[in-house]
Amino acid sequence: MARQRISSGSSFEQLAGYSRAVVDGDWIFVSGTTGFDYKAGTIAADVVEQTHQCFRNIQWALEQAKSGLKDMVRIQIHLTDPADFTRIAPVIGQYCREARPANTTVVAQLIDPRMKIEIEVTARRDSSDPVDRPGGRK
Repeated sequence: MARQRISSGSSFEQLAGYSRAVVDGDWIFVSGTTGFDYKAGTIAADVVEQTHQCFRNIQWALEQAKSGLKDMVRIQIHLTDPADFTRIAPVIGQYCREARPANTTVVAQLIDPRMKIEIEVTARRDSSDPVDRPGGRK
């Protein structure tokens, strides 16, 4: 199966030569995604709104890969201010509760000072019906 590359049209992708997401078989790798609204070219000042926008951007990329947030297996969060964690944790829980992916959160400086959070996701599509899996119902 050929790799599928998904682009949001972000100028960052063009500048640095990367894809918003790459699909390799059933695996989907979503690049670090910030709170920019790519259509409007804006970013909110509030970390909570940036977190919601990150997940809207990630959800869009996963949908392009015929997947969704429920398929997340790993999430890595880069946060610029550790004090913001208590504000964003419930938002992350809202989007991750169904999938319950492995999670790592780190504090790091991001490229653009307007960015307060960046989220990277790995997801895996379930390509088999439970009935057809080894050991499944026949």
